[in-house]
Parts: sequence; C-alpha cells; structure tokens
Amino acid sequence: MTNQTDTQQIATLLRERGIQPSAQRVAVARYVLFTREHPTADRVWDEVKKDFPVISRATVYNTLNLFVDKELLQSPQLDDGAAVFDANTSPHHHFVDLETGEVADIPIDQLRVEGVDELDGFDVDSFTVVVRGRRQGA
Repeated sequence: MTNQTDTQQIATLLRERGIQPSAQRVAVARYVLFTREHPTADRVWDEVKKDFPVISRATVYNTLNLFVDKELLQSPQLDDGAAVFDANTSPHHHFVDLETGEVADIPIDQLRVEGVDELDGFDVDSFTVVVRGRRQGA
C-alpha cells in the first residue's frame, strides 16, 4: 500500500467516525490505530514525531482523547493510573508482563468470570480483567 493510499484510507476512516482528518490526526492514526502495542500518549508522541516532527504533545493527547471519544481506541487503566491506548475495541482482557511491562490482549472467551451479573447493589454494563505475571518461554 502506498503512503498516499494509506493516507486516503485513514482519512476515510476518520471521516466515517465524524472526525475531520487533519494532517496531524492522520499521522497519529497511522501509528496508533494499526499497532498491536498498548502505547502511552508519550510513546505515541515519540513515534509520530519520527515522521511528523512538528507535532506537539498537546495535539497528540487531544487526538488520542478524540479517538477514544469516537470509539476508535480504548484507554484502559492497566497500572498505577497510567493510561494506555488500545486499537482493539472489541471486548477483551489484558495481560501485563511484570518483567517487560508489555501488554497483550487476552480474547474474551479465554477467561471465565462468574457472578458479575449477581453483584449486589451494582448494575454492571461491562468489565475487563487485567492479569499480571510473566510470559512462559520468554
């Protein structure tokens, strides 16, 4: 895929979500919407600056929050309140490797969580599980 086609496809995706596709937003989307990583906002800024050196940290933060608002990204709180951004917006859980800090998706059907619907005094709309440990064979 050429860079021009890539840019056009990203712009179309943004427009479909009601987002005006500025050059800055396309640059952020090019990285964050197509990574399997779960980057922090600062990591996104560092990566996007490589191809778009004049982009400001505030623009990246605002763009990420807009993408979350428009449901292009999730922003789960995984550790010590630090937000990460996740392009996988389908229901899933997370595994945090305690040695590397790497975050991996766990398919929703790989964990069984019981009793959520019976929590007394709570009306649960959704939930996510964060599992912490070490990858085997790493």
